Amino acid sequence: MLIRSLLALTAGLLLSLSALADSRVLTSIKPIQQISAALLDGIDEPAVLLPPGASPHAFALRPSDRRALATAERIYWIGPDLERFLDSLLHDNPQARELMKVPGLSLREFDEEHAEHGHDDHHHDADNLDPHIWLSPTNALAIARWMKTDLAPLYPEQQAQLDANLQQFETRISAVEQQLQARFAPLKAKPYFVFHDGYGYLEEYLGIEHRGVFTLAHEIQPGARHVNSLREQLRSAGRACVFSEPQFTPRLVASLTEGLPVETAQLDPLGANVAISADGYIKLLETLTSSWAGCLESL
Repeated sequence: MLIRSLLALTAGLLLSLSALADSRVLTSIKPIQQISAALLDGIDEPAVLLPPGASPHAFALRPSDRRALATAERIYWIGPDLERFLDSLLHDNPQARELMKVPGLSLREFDEEHAEHGHDDHHHDADNLDPHIWLSPTNALAIARWMKTDLAPLYPEQQAQLDANLQQFETRISAVEQQLQARFAPLKAKPYFVFHDGYGYLEEYLGIEHRGVFTLAHEIQPGARHVNSLREQLRSAGRACVFSEPQFTPRLVASLTEGLPVETAQLDPLGANVAISADGYIKLLETLTSSWAGCLESL
């Protein structure tokens, strides 16, 4: 059984590396891969650097990753505020496209509380911009429209397909917006707390706002004084939702919520378990917001 599992794991890894090496379009994180997959549906299959479960804040490139970066004809990444590990490699790469610079994006700044923490894992520059731009469906649509034009020279024979795919993506975004607005309209006063100040774009889109952020850096756990302060916030909020992420241990969640009248749920802003497809970005939104709304609706 162990040998069989190891063989399956090895085969999966080799398949992943092969796809990485063969792809003309390479993305840094899965949500951007999903947007490009919607555009390239029936044309090509974009690859992604970060494996499932990896954080863009603390990722070390493998030799295969460096080879893929060297051979890709288009490289899409958010920018150095999110993927610092790519900054030196992509700074002068003519094939790289920094998506934070896409025209027409609606960019937000982090909350003042977030900016004051020196141990923040994003290493923000002076303007303190939030790099989680894919969590705004409006921004995702702006990226897709810009990306279609950017990809056109690579696929001169598939212009009609690119146009059709973009139109389909626009239709899906419009449909999911109506569904989300309707579901979250009665939930705007429900209290909730997050472990990561990375949801501002989606919160603005949904018209909701968190009551507090539990930790600002994935790799730094809050001390006893911070935990007591956070528990006091939870106690004052009464019944509330506490949203963690896959990388946070259940022990930390339990230490914050033990004995308090709160509901817990998990959010994954990268959509690690969402299959890559033309509908992948929409399914990422639906999965994320379903966990979110489901908890709020239980209060």
